[in-house]
Amino acid sequence: MLQLLKVEFKKIFKSCNTNLLTQVLNVTAFKIVLVTLQPMKFQNEAILSLGSNQGDRQQHIEGCINHIHNHIATVVRVSGLYETPSWGFESDDFYNCAIMVHTHKSAKVLLDEILKAEIEAGRIRTEEEGYSARSIDIDIIAFNNEVISEADLVVPHPRMQDRNFVLYPLKDVNPYWEHPVLKKDIDTLIAQSPDASNCKLVLHLSNPISEIGFSGVNYMAVEGNIGAGKTSLAGRIAEDFNAKIVLERFADNPFLPKFYKEPTRYAFSLEMSFLADRHQQLSDDLSQLDLFSDFVVSDYHIFKSLIVAKVTLTEDEYRLYQKLFDIINKETPKPDLYIYLYRKTDALLQQIKQRGRSYEQGIQPDYLNKLNSGYMEYIRLQKDLNILVIDVDGLDFVNNQQDYLTVLNTIKQHALAD
Repeated sequence: MLQLLKVEFKKIFKSCNTNLLTQVLNVTAFKIVLVTLQPMKFQNEAILSLGSNQGDRQQHIEGCINHIHNHIATVVRVSGLYETPSWGFESDDFYNCAIMVHTHKSAKVLLDEILKAEIEAGRIRTEEEGYSARSIDIDIIAFNNEVISEADLVVPHPRMQDRNFVLYPLKDVNPYWEHPVLKKDIDTLIAQSPDASNCKLVLHLSNPISEIGFSGVNYMAVEGNIGAGKTSLAGRIAEDFNAKIVLERFADNPFLPKFYKEPTRYAFSLEMSFLADRHQQLSDDLSQLDLFSDFVVSDYHIFKSLIVAKVTLTEDEYRLYQKLFDIINKETPKPDLYIYLYRKTDALLQQIKQRGRSYEQGIQPDYLNKLNSGYMEYIRLQKDLNILVIDVDGLDFVNNQQDYLTVLNTIKQHALAD
């Protein structure tokens, strides 16, 4: 029902030119504030079709899903398992399903990795043309809303609209999917499909991501030093677990570039500006009722204001700042889980260099060391805050799926221990 409402809202606002749409609606006793129908995207979204008609078909399918999730991309939705006759040749019936995955990989890199996964699962490709029996078959059916036409990759799959064993599972993972070329939704494609073969639901497959949950967490804050990867991790978690994302608006702060050039002159103005903005944003975003999200995840919390201020301000400025902070902090919502990502200074400097923000390139190691010390000292003194410190030094949870799952499982184990 919620997904249907969201789709209808998108249809209503489709003709608008702005990317950020806010519409306040009265529904019974609730006021629903719908914000950012086109949010910032952190990952690509792909739909894959899996099939098998040799050996233990279910085991091949389930093993392939787990392999993709553990090594290639995050599996966020899994369709039912369907049995269909072989298409285009005489052979045993196929088991088919579809999965939706999130990944930072391009479509070409994703294709290369799933072809390797087919080989690892026992798929033997031959030079002969035509269809054949196979232990596992993986096709990229859709990639974001893109149209790709290359020698070894065509997306959407050119024959998907003629195959029930593709259409029915696809509807399970995205019942509102629309073909970017044909401009037809999935229900229309199924109704117009020339495929008269029976597509029988066998069972409902489990989703590996369901093993990782954040039960009891309504608000999660992900923190870390400059370059630790807090925004990347918060973004991945938000998209993979259907959370509302709250991102720090550092790019809108006019004092930030000035501070990096003249720290002493602009430190107090910068920190006061950040404090006011962080309080306002967190108060607004966390007070809004969002029926489309399961929880809220932010890439900062107001606590960082005090930590950074202690490093950047003079002693007199800091005493005044702390008084103002204590007043504001009492009125700011507190996270159910506060995650601090720790990286060594050398790794932080490397990440800062790679992302290439001009105003960050002059940041000195001593400044990052002081921030790290300030965070750890502040964390050590907290008694009423649920804190998890994760050492992510050497981990690439953006590009390496196993590293990302390592971080998620660390969060899961911490949640289970509480």
